[in-house]
Amino acid sequence: MKKYFSGYHLAKLICLLMVAGILYLSWGETAYAVTDTPYRESNLTGTNAERTNVDPPGASDNADDLAELNIANTVTVTYNDGNGSVNGALRILVILTLIAIAPMLLLMLTSFTRVIIVLHFTRQALNTQSAPPNTVLIGIALFLTFYIMQPTMTAVYTEAVLPYEAGDLTQEEALTAAAAPIRQFMYAQTQKSDVNFFMDVSRTEWSGELDDIPISVLVPAFIVNELREAFIIGFLIYIPFIVIDMVVASTLMSMGMMMLPPTTISMPFKILLFVLADGWYLVIKGVVESFNY
Repeated sequence: MKKYFSGYHLAKLICLLMVAGILYLSWGETAYAVTDTPYRESNLTGTNAERTNVDPPGASDNADDLAELNIANTVTVTYNDGNGSVNGALRILVILTLIAIAPMLLLMLTSFTRVIIVLHFTRQALNTQSAPPNTVLIGIALFLTFYIMQPTMTAVYTEAVLPYEAGDLTQEEALTAAAAPIRQFMYAQTQKSDVNFFMDVSRTEWSGELDDIPISVLVPAFIVNELREAFIIGFLIYIPFIVIDMVVASTLMSMGMMMLPPTTISMPFKILLFVLADGWYLVIKGVVESFNY
């Protein structure tokens, strides 16, 4: 027992000596901020009497002095005879903004909505749950959207982008020219009853011409029509598969197998009918041909 306490006290004494040694070594040492070294020769952002920018704003007398100013955190737009040239920082901001709203534009202003809904109805009618998976359906919808919208995107590029890059159009004229083909595409898929409804809600008179429809009315009217057309096509896809379900269900009931789910037996017959009829070709063909050009 005595030996145990002697070892314990010895360990405690060693720990105390180590702590005392550490305190002694660090005694009298204090860390100070270096204030005499210029910020360009150290990691500091500047001293108390020194600004972070080389020259104060507006201190330049000519273009050479202006180039020496610290303008890394500013955004500038230079106009030349009505044509604006945007600097790199603002271009990056515009590109990032477009990337952020690109999914919404893809969903709302193109054929993507109708295509993806029809593909979803097709998978549900086959009762295959997750085959094809969502990634495959979205990929098919994206490529079909690119195919359907290619004439419109080509018109936007030739009528708006190229003239703007050549300096023939101003920014406002280029935006108007770019919106014209997209408006024409949406108007071709939109029913006049939908346009009249939204025009009446907004209390705006409409002469019946495309140019008189504001974009705030044309977009929701186009979306409503896309949903209508997609559900109509989905209903037509469901009809043959419903017939198969009814035949299988009545057969099982006549055989007294009422506890067996009809969908379990009907799914192979649905897949067989879909393959024999070349269903994917018919569905994709029907979706593409449902758009008016």
